[in-house]
Amino acid sequence: MTPAQTTALEFVDGTRHLLSAWTRTIFDFGETAWREYQSAAWYVDLLKREGFSVEEGSGGMPTAFCAQWTNGPGPTIGMYAEYDAVPGNCQDAATVRRPRPGLNEHAGGHTDPHSALGMSSLGALLATRAAMQRHGLQGSLRFTGEPAEKVRGSKPIHAARGYYDGLDAMLSFHPFYMLPLCNTVRWDTHCGAAYAMIYRFVCDTPEAWARAAGDGAPIPQSHSAVRAPGANDALMMMYMASKALRDSMLPHQGGWSISEAILTAGQATADNLPAGLAEIQYMIRVPTVAMAEQATAMLDANADAAARMTGCRYERHWVSKSRPGLANHAMARIAHEALETVGAPRWDEAGKAVAREIQRNAGVEPMAEPLLDECERLIDPREAEAILRRDLAPSQLNSTSDDYTEMCWHAPTARIYVARPALKGPPGFAYPSWVMNALGGIAETIDPMVVCASKVLALSALRLVEDGAARDAARLEFVERTGGGVGGDRWLPPLCDYQPPIHFRWPEYVTTPRGRDWWIPSVPAA
Repeated sequence: MTPAQTTALEFVDGTRHLLSAWTRTIFDFGETAWREYQSAAWYVDLLKREGFSVEEGSGGMPTAFCAQWTNGPGPTIGMYAEYDAVPGNCQDAATVRRPRPGLNEHAGGHTDPHSALGMSSLGALLATRAAMQRHGLQGSLRFTGEPAEKVRGSKPIHAARGYYDGLDAMLSFHPFYMLPLCNTVRWDTHCGAAYAMIYRFVCDTPEAWARAAGDGAPIPQSHSAVRAPGANDALMMMYMASKALRDSMLPHQGGWSISEAILTAGQATADNLPAGLAEIQYMIRVPTVAMAEQATAMLDANADAAARMTGCRYERHWVSKSRPGLANHAMARIAHEALETVGAPRWDEAGKAVAREIQRNAGVEPMAEPLLDECERLIDPREAEAILRRDLAPSQLNSTSDDYTEMCWHAPTARIYVARPALKGPPGFAYPSWVMNALGGIAETIDPMVVCASKVLALSALRLVEDGAARDAARLEFVERTGGGVGGDRWLPPLCDYQPPIHFRWPEYVTTPRGRDWWIPSVPAA
């Protein structure tokens, strides 16, 4: 380990209490996709105070940013923060099921948790900068703020607009979310492609749907006049037809999925008026871009049929068009060696006591060792790869979904997974979702992951700054895999050909005469 790497580890240890407090801050914001105003402002303010030059609203996204720090000519290493939460997962940092104060369970909350993901990367960024300053290492650090990850939102836009250009390497970290990808690095099978879009149904002229039936009415648009079924009916027809598509088109293994979320519906309070507007979002997660295109064509056909049957028209608006990932073994080795140096996270008795209390409150007999054994041990990337491949067809090159894949096509990239706290349970028992959400917000349980990941990322970044041979090996592999680097024969260009979808009615917190509230009222109607 070099002196600079030692300095970085000492920096993380010296700031662990700050990192803990900051993690809780973002956790309590609980802001969801495209509406992370407080979270983004918090990062921007801190980075400016730390001497970074910061572009706010990067890529035309109000809650995105791009920060840069340089210490002279040299390699540029990229890291990033995510900070979006998920609607309907409002859990307090507590050992019992309860929403954060003043809200109900339908508000936003961190699940993965991105609050700790972003703070791990920030801790590494600041530690790397401190080591470069102290030891006179030349180079630059770039740190992007990535909103709306849950809909794979910002990274395709950042990629298409050049924010990953000029990087010598990118380090991507995520709390572990599936075995065997725990305290390890992705090897060959990286995440796949994903398309997300909003279908908007609009009923412009409901009275024109069946004009003849209304002849003779004393008032042309009386309450008894015939009207088109309207936008809600179109949405429901789309919903049911696309469920059939999902059941028929996708195999029941391999990480494929099509999921939906209804964004707006109704638009009228009178019970005899047709809805004029309804919107539904779909997310397609598949191994390849060609599969995503095929599924999109089928969804388009469903939308067209639903619109025709209900007297509506439809619009399709892109949320994300994201490429599959690209492996880089040289980068994986650098990151895994850093993991071996730092070791897996460790939970002390205070953390285990919290875990036992959660077990008790979830109806499980508390265990002496409540955390999964995998949380405190490493697994070699090639061993994890072999386990992952057991359930995949040999022809399937990519599996599951995450948009770090965008960065893989612009710089050699490592995808690192460090254990977040996960509990053991009786055979066949599944913990309710609030348990994992709570574990991600309680300092005693989430801090070990944040500290470990910060150290792993910092050691990896400094290795790339200091070791030209390792950096060259990663670049050579990138060039070979892309058939010549950016623009090469096997390089996939960005797919983003749309504007940031920030104008839709995404779930968010609102301020009204009643005060600040989630868009679904937190206080039940009387």
